[in-house]
Parts: sequence; structure tokens; C-alpha cells
Amino acid sequence: MPSTAPKSPTPAVRASRNVELCRRGELRVEKFLDAATDVFAEKGYQHARLSEIVARAGGSLATLYRAFGDKEGLAFAIVERRLQDLANQLEALELDGLPPQDALRKAARSIAQSITTRDAYLVNRIVIGEGRAFPDLRDFYFDHAIATIRSRLGRYFDAQVAAGTMVLHTSSDLAATQFFMMLFGDLTVRTACGYMANPETDEILAYTDGSVEQFLHGALPR
Repeated sequence: MPSTAPKSPTPAVRASRNVELCRRGELRVEKFLDAATDVFAEKGYQHARLSEIVARAGGSLATLYRAFGDKEGLAFAIVERRLQDLANQLEALELDGLPPQDALRKAARSIAQSITTRDAYLVNRIVIGEGRAFPDLRDFYFDHAIATIRSRLGRYFDAQVAAGTMVLHTSSDLAATQFFMMLFGDLTVRTACGYMANPETDEILAYTDGSVEQFLHGALPR
């Protein structure tokens, strides 16, 4: 049965600091985020120093503090940027009207590309490796990242169930979460810890296509 609960809109990410910046300041903010991503990836979040981030990005500590508040604010901003990219990518998929085999393969390939980017590696490292030390950041990521994916795929699942092209044995929201975790739970952990630092594109595509078939057809004989 399709889920009858109304879909909530994709949740807004944590509000950025309410500061006014000139165009030059906005460009500096992006440089701070890029430099922070590099430093966090190299040193780990806890050992990264704001002074090194500023040295790489240029500008001043005063500008960094004004824009982000502190190191945790920088981490939140990196997560926000990652989530916004993910939301934009999911909304651009145009799944409506596609049969499940095509739509889910398209979604899986897109998500796979998204979670193997530099920002994705870093965010997953912080969330998985240091989530206990920074629960607010961890919870923010899970509440928003999974909700974004669940909302988009859940809407598609509901439409397909209504059209008679899919049968779900659970709610569309839970099915969407299961689809994501089935396909990408293992890949996320492996890339985040460095066990699979640079997966080959062909390897990922074969993995995602096979997982989509397994999700759609299950394991029991028909």
C-alpha cells in the first residue's frame, strides 16, 4: 500500500550566519570552504587549525569568524554545500514518467557519482568517524541528507504504486531509505575510511546496476 501521509518539503539546511558580505567577501567565503575541505581531509576535523585554513585561502581570521563563527560553523557550511548539491542533483533527475528499471538505475548512478566526490568523502568522514564527538553536526547530516533522498524517491515510489507499476510492502519513505542504504551504505563506509579511495567508474556502475535489479526483483523465486 502506498504511504498516505503527506510528504513534507525537503527540509531547509541549517541557516548560515546572517552577515552582509560584498562580492569579494562572498568569493572569500568560497575559498575558505575549499581550503577547509582540503585541510579537514588532510588533518582530520579535530586536528585542523583555522590559521592553516586562512593561510591557504587568504584573507583574515576576522573574516572567517565573521562568516562562520568558528570551526564547527565551517564544518556545518561544508555539509550545507554538500546537501544543496545533492538536493539540486536529485531534483534535476526528472524521474517522473520513467519506468522503475530506468528511473532507479538513473537515480542510483547519479547518487553514486555524488557520494564519490571530494566533499562527500569529507562529510562522510566527519559524520562517521567523528560523529560521537560532534553529535549536532552528525544529526544535522542524517536528518537532512536522508530526508532529502527519501522525499524525492518516496514521491516517485508513490506515483509508481498508484500507477500499478510497483508494489511496496512497506511505506514509500521506508522503501526509499532502504533503497539508498542497500545501494550505498557499504560504499559510503568504504570510501569514508579510505578503504576504497578512488573507486573505478565501471566498478561503481556495475555495482549500482546490479543492486537496482536486486531491489526491484528481490531474492525469492516468482
